[in-house]
Amino acid sequence: MNEPHAQKAAGVAALVAASTFIFGIALFATVLTDYTSGDPTPGESVAFLVDNQAALYIWNLVIFIVFGIALVPLVLALRERLHESAPALSQAATAFGLIWAGLVVAAGMVSNIAIGTVADLYDTDPARAETVWSALDSVQNGLGGGNEIAGGVWVLLVSWAALTTAALPRTLNYLGLAAGVAGLITVIPALEAVGAVFGIGLIVWFVWIGAILLQDSASAA
Repeated sequence: MNEPHAQKAAGVAALVAASTFIFGIALFATVLTDYTSGDPTPGESVAFLVDNQAALYIWNLVIFIVFGIALVPLVLALRERLHESAPALSQAATAFGLIWAGLVVAAGMVSNIAIGTVADLYDTDPARAETVWSALDSVQNGLGGGNEIAGGVWVLLVSWAALTTAALPRTLNYLGLAAGVAGLITVIPALEAVGAVFGIGLIVWFVWIGAILLQDSASAA
């Protein structure tokens, strides 16, 4: 794939990534609010899961798997944009970006397999279904749902590299630095709510990045 086409694909991927965040937040605050708000017990979580399998499956598919796939061309395109002026930072950023993509895709696959497994168990052994769900939910959270370390580091490194090389607008880079720090803060359990700042900041960041890449690809073509 030549450079303009790669940049265009990455621009579209950035917009897709932003859309997955918007979709996830919308379902989080509406259809899934009984599941996502408060601190439901394992029994309540499993009962909700059984009654809302389709919605949860689609939610996981979009926010984890579709997002992770879209992230790959964007990570690679930003590496190409930054590599010449900031080789070390761009290489480190690429590593964390691809790690993040792998983690979120894995988290989505685990979650969706867990939904089917737990739903099947619930009819015959509700107590065992709760145990299995608690275990699998912990795995999913560890991979990509409980903190934003890999994503935070990636955004932080990309923004830092772009700031030092003027490869992207300065305001966009400051936004990326703020979002990256917010992502890293989610490693502290008491501050997991800061993840909302990370998510909202990245929506704007992805849309802005996408617009820049699409504009540049059109100019190059």
